[in-house]
Amino acid sequence: MSDFTTIALAVDDDIATITLDRPDKLNAFNQVMMEELVAAFDATDADDRVRAVIVTGAGRGFCAGADLSGGAATFDYDKSGGWNGADSPTRADGSVDYSHPAVRDGGGIVGLRIFESRKPVIGAINGPAVGIGATMTLPMDFRLASEVARFGFVFARRGIVPEAASSWFLPRLVGIGQALEWCYSARVFDAAEALKGGLVRSVHAPDDLLPAARALAKELTGEGAPVSISLMRKMLWTGMGMAHPMEAHRLESRAIWVRGASGDAAEGVASFLDKRAPVFLDRVSEAWPDFTDWFDDPPYD
Repeated sequence: MSDFTTIALAVDDDIATITLDRPDKLNAFNQVMMEELVAAFDATDADDRVRAVIVTGAGRGFCAGADLSGGAATFDYDKSGGWNGADSPTRADGSVDYSHPAVRDGGGIVGLRIFESRKPVIGAINGPAVGIGATMTLPMDFRLASEVARFGFVFARRGIVPEAASSWFLPRLVGIGQALEWCYSARVFDAAEALKGGLVRSVHAPDDLLPAARALAKELTGEGAPVSISLMRKMLWTGMGMAHPMEAHRLESRAIWVRGASGDAAEGVASFLDKRAPVFLDRVSEAWPDFTDWFDDPPYD
């Protein structure tokens, strides 16, 4: 889309690539990038050509973190106007309205939007990924790293704390001990340590990174029903926060009921019996179920 200024979005052979595109700033994150990333994932969700999304960076960096050009007040959103509007959430008496949209963490807005993606998401981390550059990758399904990539949860060195819902994602991905070590120390570490710690799936030579990400996207989504893959993403990520397997049983039962009556399910069985490749016609934009009350009803007896 030509109207983006901090990112680029391209679709080729069923794969969308979102490129963070401020290479002169090592793709530092700002409010415009936040808004454009949300818009890009809205676009990939709505585009039935897209089976998977790859996120990478232009130039030698993935994302160097928040744009610090605003100086010492960079993270004082009340002084800077916040991420989500110029009006202040601070009341006349000095108290803060924490429900005000300006209080929301901009990285979290992006992270939650990636979490809600209806298509699988792969991070192709081509260079430094620090601060929000690291945490925005956590809701992605897979992270592949270049040999020259570097990672850092550097918030303690900036006098702030982790954001982008990373206090939920990071311990689930790498374990609480590893998460605490990286966050407490705030040190920058290389791709080999990220692989050992479980943060990335694989490490690649720089020129091999994007081809590897595209190959993985094709392997994951090339033969399955797009709606089924989309629902699997929703189900498995949601399951990470479930308190009891009964919640998973309820969700799966309803999903099987809905998808079992679909044309895709009939085609999946018919193609197996006919010993041919399936042709799935259902589209995510049309067949995404209404989840109203799916997660709120009481469990089965």
